[in-house]
Amino acid sequence: MTASTTIRSATLADESVLGSLGAMLVQEHYEFDPRRFLAPLPDMQQAYGHFLVSHIDADHRMVLVAEEGGTVVGYVFFGLEGFDYMVLRGPAGAVYDLVVDPEHRGRGVGKKLLDAALAELAKRGAPRAVLSTAEKNHGAHQLFEREGFRRTMIEMTKEL
Repeated sequence: MTASTTIRSATLADESVLGSLGAMLVQEHYEFDPRRFLAPLPDMQQAYGHFLVSHIDADHRMVLVAEEGGTVVGYVFFGLEGFDYMVLRGPAGAVYDLVVDPEHRGRGVGKKLLDAALAELAKRGAPRAVLSTAEKNHGAHQLFEREGFRRTMIEMTKEL
């Protein structure tokens, strides 16, 4: 991570770059397991960008971006969740997406985004944070384990 990496709230002006990063996330997951994850669609960049900026002013969901030299190089999408009896979990902060442009990975940008999201969730009263990560996303597993996350659930899929 360079000293010039800053974390800030996403704005409407970030929609296109957020869409590009979100579409990249969809593509990566589809390549991990095309039967489990969404297939990339021709308008995925626009759809994902619109989806993310639609949460900018929400009370319970947030999007932060990592910026280097005026360029957005990653984002984290997270929020507050209440009791969820379907997954047997009490209130928690949830990290939905954590994405860093491949050219900027391995330099601490993801950690900085995660730290900012966790600090915001704690400030808003979340007693814990949860997240899901693809089975084949070993780099993400390493980051999350280094940051104190522990494995608590295993999703299993069977095609019907």
